[in-house]
Amino acid sequence: MLRDLFAKKKKYASVPSEHPKQDVPEGIMTKCQNCKKIMYTKELAKNLRVCLNCQHHHPMTAHERIESLIDPGTFIEYDEKLVSQNPLQFPDYEEKLEKDREKTDLNEAIVTGEALVQDMKVVLAIMDARFRMGSMGSVVGEKIARAVEKAMELQVPFIIFTASGGARMQEGVLSLMQMAKTSAALKRFSDQGGLIISVMTHPTTGGVSASFASLGDYNFAEPGALIGFAGRRIIEQTIREELPEDFQTAEFLLKHGQLDDVIHRHQLKEKLINILDIHVNGGELEW
Repeated sequence: MLRDLFAKKKKYASVPSEHPKQDVPEGIMTKCQNCKKIMYTKELAKNLRVCLNCQHHHPMTAHERIESLIDPGTFIEYDEKLVSQNPLQFPDYEEKLEKDREKTDLNEAIVTGEALVQDMKVVLAIMDARFRMGSMGSVVGEKIARAVEKAMELQVPFIIFTASGGARMQEGVLSLMQMAKTSAALKRFSDQGGLIISVMTHPTTGGVSASFASLGDYNFAEPGALIGFAGRRIIEQTIREELPEDFQTAEFLLKHGQLDDVIHRHQLKEKLINILDIHVNGGELEW
């Protein structure tokens, strides 16, 4: 009887397949951070990295953002070779910068340059959170200031997209000085009648939110973007009160008058073209 029992088990034993299961290559599929739906990465990219199921706005790289806005082939980059040093001799800082350069194919956390948008010339500054979490070091501040000065020279609008964790701790007070430098450059540009459009994406925090990100003639944000200076826990501990659940979201800021609009990524280009047309052409653009 025992022999028969074991024989039956042997009868139903699984036989290893001659064709081992192949893993899906990395990067083909993407899981939505919000609804957890899995979709093809190519389909997500075609949809401007907006989830096809729940409309969650996934991060875009600087160059993806540029290509989604400009007339094809018109972008001319500024200061591409500008790189950060290690003025405070912060341990391992140079190695971390090099790793980010290899990972992102960028030299810093921002890309600046000029381009045409519906045949209207603009100067762009696009932050990329993949590089040191978009933190603002000396080079980020310098590139923004130079881009604003170029917009002043060309007498064209300046558009900036922010995505940052704030000032870069490895550069200490030199990083904090970029708040004043960029703000002063934008003030000079504004005094000369320059148009500034700021679009805050997730996340825009710390010294970036407290300086150039909030100084646009138009201050926009993408849906669901985290925007604020200090962290939620720090504020709650300081004021000893519980904050609303949607505190520091783009929608909360819009409701309290700190933004001009929250714009879905699919409508953003059209909105920017309309504003540029009014300021550049006097609203005479033919669609």
